[in-house]
Order: sequence, then C-alpha cells, then structure tokens
Amino acid sequence: MCTGKCARFVGLTLISLSLICILANTLLLVPNGETTWTNVDNLSLQVWLMAGFIGGGLMVLCPGIAAVRAGGKGCCGAGCCGNRCRMLRSVFSSVFGVLGAIYCLSVSGTGLQIGPKCLMDDNEWNYPFQDTGGSYLLNYTQWSLCKEPPNVVTWHVTLFSLLVAASCLELLLCGIQVVNATIGVICGDCRKKEGAPR
Repeated sequence: MCTGKCARFVGLTLISLSLICILANTLLLVPNGETTWTNVDNLSLQVWLMAGFIGGGLMVLCPGIAAVRAGGKGCCGAGCCGNRCRMLRSVFSSVFGVLGAIYCLSVSGTGLQIGPKCLMDDNEWNYPFQDTGGSYLLNYTQWSLCKEPPNVVTWHVTLFSLLVAASCLELLLCGIQVVNATIGVICGDCRKKEGAPR
C-alpha cells in the first residue's frame, strides 16, 4: 500500500478514535447521564485526570490530522519533495500520539482496576472495590455495594473499557504511522509515481 494512502487511512481512524475517547470521558463526568454527582467529591480521581479527553483525545487528534495531511497532496504538489515534509511532521506527531495513548491506557486501566467512587451504606463516598484487584469486574453481586449514583458501576466499567480498547488501537495505529511516515520521508509518496505521465 502507498505510504500516502496508508497515512490517510490511519489518520481518519485516529481522528474517529480520539472523538470516541473525548465522548467517553465526557460521559464519565455525568454518571448515569445526570449532572447531580458531577463534583470533585463524588467522582473518582481517574475521571478527573481526563485521560480520554487529553491523552486519547486531543493528544491523538493532532497526529490524526497530521497523518491525513501527510496523505494528501505534497507540499510541492507531485514534484520535488513528494510529501516528505508532511511525512516528517507526521512522524513527530505520531510519537506525541503514542504518549497520549499510553497516558489514556494507564489511567483507564487503573480506573477499571480500582472501580468507581460511590455512596455506600455508611453514607460515605468511597472506593468499595479498591482492594479487590479488579475481581469485582466479574463478581456482579458486589456491584450492589454502590447505592448512588444509580448504575454507576455499569457506567464506569463500560466507559473505561471503551477507553482502554480505543487507546490500545490508538497506540497500535500511531506506531504504524511512525513506521509508515518514516518510510514516506525516505522514499517519498508513491502516489506521485502513480499519477506521473507515461
């Protein structure tokens, strides 16, 4: 596959994944779709670290846009540099994206392991699953320990699982784009050859 076409495909996929991460993190701020519990005391630290918004979102959106631009027409048309300038920019952007994806993955994985912060029977907001090592994920009977917000465990697990999956894909795609763009810097964009007059 041509480096330009590959860059464009990877870039569009990264943009989509970054928007999914931003949406998931936004939903984590409103448990059960309600703003009643949206304050520092009622939400877990991992939600406030904004890993989906910053790491998997904005830090991956930039390399996604850079990859799409690298897959477009070269900065000198089909001539001299063959998109090498944009490919080089995409290499550095993709490394930045790798860091963002790692941040999102580590925070989201920790959020899944610790579990949500919720109101318990003793009328205190706490992390009831913190010491379970993540075993609460398969033990649904424990989920009833959280009284408020309603369905907070399902909400928390679903959205953090989505962030983990999206950040894993982002990490893979940013890595692919680092290699692809490096080849594009060295060899140029093969599409200039495809479009050249015979």
